This record gives sequence, structure tokens and C-alpha cells, in this order.
Amino acid sequence: MTSWPVYGRIDGPVVIIGFGSIGRGVLPLIRRHFAIDRSHIVVVEPSDENSGLLATFGARHVRVALTRENYREILTPLLTAGPGQAFCVNLSVDTSSLDIMRLTRELGSLYIDTVIEPWPGFYYDHKADPAERSNYSLREALLAEKRANPGGATAVSCCGANPGMVSWFVKRALLDVARDIDLEFDEPKTRPEWAELMRRTGVKGIHIAERDTQRSRNPKPLDTFVNTWSVDGFISEGLQPAELGWGTHEKWVPDHARTHDTGSGAAIFLLGPGADTRVRSWCPTPGPQLGFLVTHNEAISIADHFTVREAGKVVYRPTCHYAYHPSNDAVLSLHELFGRAGKPQSRQHILTEEEIISGRDELGVLLYGHAKNAYWYGSRLTIDEARERAPYQNATGLQVTSSVVAGMAWALAHPSAGIVEADDMDYHFCLRVQRPYLGTVEGIYTDWTPLTGRPGFFPEDIDESDPWQFRNVLVHSLA
Repeated sequence: MTSWPVYGRIDGPVVIIGFGSIGRGVLPLIRRHFAIDRSHIVVVEPSDENSGLLATFGARHVRVALTRENYREILTPLLTAGPGQAFCVNLSVDTSSLDIMRLTRELGSLYIDTVIEPWPGFYYDHKADPAERSNYSLREALLAEKRANPGGATAVSCCGANPGMVSWFVKRALLDVARDIDLEFDEPKTRPEWAELMRRTGVKGIHIAERDTQRSRNPKPLDTFVNTWSVDGFISEGLQPAELGWGTHEKWVPDHARTHDTGSGAAIFLLGPGADTRVRSWCPTPGPQLGFLVTHNEAISIADHFTVREAGKVVYRPTCHYAYHPSNDAVLSLHELFGRAGKPQSRQHILTEEEIISGRDELGVLLYGHAKNAYWYGSRLTIDEARERAPYQNATGLQVTSSVVAGMAWALAHPSAGIVEADDMDYHFCLRVQRPYLGTVEGIYTDWTPLTGRPGFFPEDIDESDPWQFRNVLVHSLA
């Protein structure tokens, strides 16, 4: 595009917490899409590595690591400097999203993040019950804060590609399926109406189905975790328990599955790490594939938002989970990590747009179990398209950073919405902002099911009466 739309003016400071691969990609997009005095941009992160890049953008660099003890002292003067409403963009790891969100709302600042992040120690606490280390637990704490303090300054929780963009894809895909099976309907306006429409279409579940084929010219070295996005973030979520929204159509529960005693009850978790739990899924480029059932907030929030209750009882809920095939280097890195009993490698490396020689990130939602079997709707963004559209990021990063921009634009247009999840937001508005950065966006039907093409060399614990049972999706270990 020769000119880019401006989605609003930010008169107060913009405080970006963290400046890893996503922070570096977000900053030029903020400059592109919002009217802002660049001297009002502040980046809070402890490393000197990016000082030169920050200087080119005219951003102030506060070199400090936020901790439980100092975050209020550090952030309060930054968010209250000068006139105008501040905007806090939290892209960090090892900081409590909930605590920082609470502070920003106390100060009347807008807020957005891409994940509900805890203080250090949460992910690796061997003494904690697995349920306490779950994304379900983190989300329930957020919902409790929302109930306790409704309204107020807008705080957008979990608004990256996934979680975030994929919740908007689900609504768009659902309307396509409802239309294509000749269902009479009006586009829903409320959460119960969306849930009822999904029930009427016969959707049994949703995979957040992703395939990353980006590859570097250099092979992965030993003792190095290579990824196309945050290594810390991937290892953290990969070592959490596998989690999934649990649908009402399921007839079988894995022996190592556990439920939660409190909250919405929308999800279960497995007694095993998500990055070592495989599931059968489908994406347009590879077709059938095995992905990792890595815990993600959207698996829980989507299942919860599309729950139908009658007289207080759950009568419909879709199964929902991530089915992620990362880049080949990341897969090798995971094998190495688990071979070392979960001990992280001594080096980390995120592939830059200069290193990647080919490939795309294909990220969408697979709605399955309806009359037309399964429908994938999503973004198929190549590395070349990412380079053309924005600097300092690969295809994976651009899907995330453009989601952040969409969430910021929505928050500016709705500054007093309180705490919201991506599922609560206007998907038309958000995808309109994000669409120029997503490459090919399309919907594709497939006749594939988890029972398709299984080798049949050994007896399998499957349910042939319903292809879309999780019993057939989960890859069972023979160990």
C-alpha cells in the first residue's frame, strides 16, 4: 500500500513493555497507524541490544526489568507523564499481565497484551498442582478481576494471532458454514446468539490449525532452540499441561485427563506437557498433519464463549484446542529439549526475516463435525509477503503484530469497555484493520477426518461411529 490508514490519535504516552521479536515488529506499525508524537513512546526492557533501533524511532528506552516489587514504581510515572490517556502495550514475559492491567486501569490508561503472563516461577513450579499451572487458572483469575471491577478503562486481554485473531476467524468461518449448509439465520449480535448459531450448524469442535513452513538457510545447531517467535514463550507454554475446551459431544475421556473444580468448567487438562502431546489435524498446504496440543488461552475462551446453557445446565459446547506444527527447526528444538528432560538449551535464536529463505505461516480455524464435514478458514502468509508489508518481522510475527494493532484501534474506539477478550470484540472491525497484513485469507472445505488414512498396522483405540471424537484426534502413545 502506498498510504496506510490512521486509526486514531494517542495523545498520552505509549508504554511498550518488552522488546523482543513482537515488540520490534509492533513499534513501526504503531507509528504507521496511529497519530502520535514519537517522543511519547517509551520502551521498558532491560537489554541494551535494541538501543540503536529504538533511537531511530525516537523512542525513549527505560532499561529495567519489571518485577513484582518495582512495577508500580516504574510504570506509574511513565503512564501519567503529560496530558492525554496513556496506552500500555504489554509484550513481555515474566511479568504479571493481571497486576499490570490492574495498575493501568487504576490510572485510567488503556491496555493490551497478547497472553495472560504470570510472574516468574509459575510455569516451572514443580510443587504446584498441574491445575494451578494451567491457562484455565490464569484466565479464571482474569475473569474474577473483570467481575470484581466491571467497566472502566479498556483492557484487551490476549490479543495476538492466537489467542486473538483466531477468535475473529471463528465467527467469520461460522457464518460461512451456516450459509453453505442453507441455514436460515441473522448474524448474531450477542454472545448467546453466537453460541446458539454454532449449535444449530452442528459444529462439534474447532482446531486452531497451524503449519509453519518457514525455513532458514542455516541448519539448526546443537544446544540451540530455534523458533520463529519467542523461545521463552514457546518453552513456557509447551511445558504447561496440555489443555483443551471440552465439548458436549465427547463420549470418551483420556485416563490422564483432569477437570477443574471451579470456574466455567469449559476445559480439561492432561497430565502431560502440551509440546509432547500430539493430535491429528489438517491445514491446506500439507493436508493431514500431526500437531502439538499446546495450551492456549483461546482453546478455553472460544469453548466458553460458544457454550449454550439451559436452566443453568450446559447443553452444548464445542471441543476446542490448538493443533500446532511449528517450523521444522522448532520441532527439532523440541525433540532436543525433551531429550534433555525439559532443560532448555543454552542458546536461543529467533529466525529473522533476513535469515528465512522460504515458507509461510498458515494459521486458521478448522470447524468440524457439521454437514459439510470440516472447514478451514485463515491466513496463509508467506515470508515474501511479510517482507513487503512491514519491517522487522517474519510471517509468524506479522500475524501477531497486526492483531495487536487491530486490538489497539478497537480499544481507542471503545475506551471505556472494561476488561475484554478477543471473543468480545467486533470481528468485522478487527479483521478490517488486520486484513492488509494477512496475505491470502480464505476458507477451504475438506473431506478429511481423523479416521482418514490411518496406516492400520496395529490395533487402535478409536471410535469409528463418530470420526470427530477426541479419542480419534489424540495420538495415543504405545509406550
